[in-house]
Amino acid sequence: MLSLCRQFSSSLALRQTPAACLSTTASAAAPQSEEVVQVLKLNMLKDNPGAVKKKRRIGRGIGSSKGKTAGRGHKGQKARAGGSIPIGFEGGQTKFYKLLPKRGFTNKRHKADMLAINLGTIQDYVDMGRLLSTSTSSDGAVITLKDLCDAGICTHSSIKHGVKLLAKGKERLTTPLQLEVSRASTQAIEAVEAIGGQVTTVHYNRLALRALLKPDKFVQLPKFARPPPKWQPYYTNWDENRGYLSVQAQMRNLLKERPELEEAFTKALEERQSKLAASSSNKED
Repeated sequence: MLSLCRQFSSSLALRQTPAACLSTTASAAAPQSEEVVQVLKLNMLKDNPGAVKKKRRIGRGIGSSKGKTAGRGHKGQKARAGGSIPIGFEGGQTKFYKLLPKRGFTNKRHKADMLAINLGTIQDYVDMGRLLSTSTSSDGAVITLKDLCDAGICTHSSIKHGVKLLAKGKERLTTPLQLEVSRASTQAIEAVEAIGGQVTTVHYNRLALRALLKPDKFVQLPKFARPPPKWQPYYTNWDENRGYLSVQAQMRNLLKERPELEEAFTKALEERQSKLAASSSNKED
């Protein structure tokens, strides 16, 4: 039997193909400095050893260290299903937070959240051609909240009570603009007027905002309401807020229609300022 096995192995060695011989000689002649490249595949991804800790299973016998009562103890309210105690419960006595007096109030019902839009963002949309500036438009129209929505700067649903103009990116502002917004910061007003633009703050209630942003929803556009007494000082102030109810803003709109009144208006304004200066000097004396 042993002799038959030896004969069979020798015959296999003699029958070895030339290709196998060539592969063995080539592998023997290949240099030993070649590195084996391993490709990382998805089925090879796994966590590092110890990165994931095995979760302890409760109620699985004494060998799990949390068997039998599963860490709940013997009987009692906390051992029952659904026997959790509410936060702040003190056994029936008056809760601590009810012993403290109330102080202050919240005004969330009357809170007016303004959507902030920066000058840099407006300039970017002007550069892209999505927002027409006053100089490029045919009639020199004023940019309103509807124009900002149509350009894609904001959506109609994001404007709840109005838009506030902020000065972020004012160093990139190069286009003179005529803007009508709900509110504006002092730096934003100064930056726009420094390059020849204009800013006017206008009050919009919920109905006025809907009529401005979606006029197609109305058969007849409603008349815009005046601001409530709380915000009348804001919209009648020209020096800081450029309110649309101030004398200067209304006179500016009038001069656009009747430019011949500009000389008389400037003369009357100078006389009033001189009278105010004289009255203040008399009070100081």
